[in-house]
Amino acid sequence: MNRTTRRGNRLGLALVGLLLIVLGGAAVARSLALMPQNWAPAAEPLVNGPVREFFAFSWAWWLVALGGIVLVVLGLRWLAVQGRRSRLSSLRLDSGPDGVTEISASGVTEAVAAEAAASPAVLSASADLAGSPRHPEVRLRLVADERAPIDEIKDHLAGVAIPHMRQALETDELPAVARVSLKPPSAR
Repeated sequence: MNRTTRRGNRLGLALVGLLLIVLGGAAVARSLALMPQNWAPAAEPLVNGPVREFFAFSWAWWLVALGGIVLVVLGLRWLAVQGRRSRLSSLRLDSGPDGVTEISASGVTEAVAAEAAASPAVLSASADLAGSPRHPEVRLRLVADERAPIDEIKDHLAGVAIPHMRQALETDELPAVARVSLKPPSAR
């Protein structure tokens, strides 16, 4: 999930939370007779005569249905964004008057996966680059021998594969997430 999505999630949740706080505060204020009694009398039920009259018109229900459809579409869009994985296809390393240096993300990820798989404890490996071109992140998926010490895998990644990738991408900081699945080694 990229920074824009996280920022959008925080903003959306803050707005929904603020709306619920305001509505809850208004309900409490009405029940305690803190609101003007000619506007929201505390003694009357919430669904009173004017509310019933409003919903007596057939077009009011069409507005409710339209609002429901809008909420469903927004909710489905939000769910779709949560499941989307942002992958980088290329990275720009340098640009200047002589031209642009750009590398393929697949070449870099294949190299880091090959280096990760070079560990005797790792049976197979794959990788993706995610995030933004300015702040790439590495996602590794490893299948490791269930008998191998996990420290051996961690040391290999931290000492060999990730530093080489940082060097290739010319960056000092490269967040990496490794998902390790364990399985018994195949008979050779």
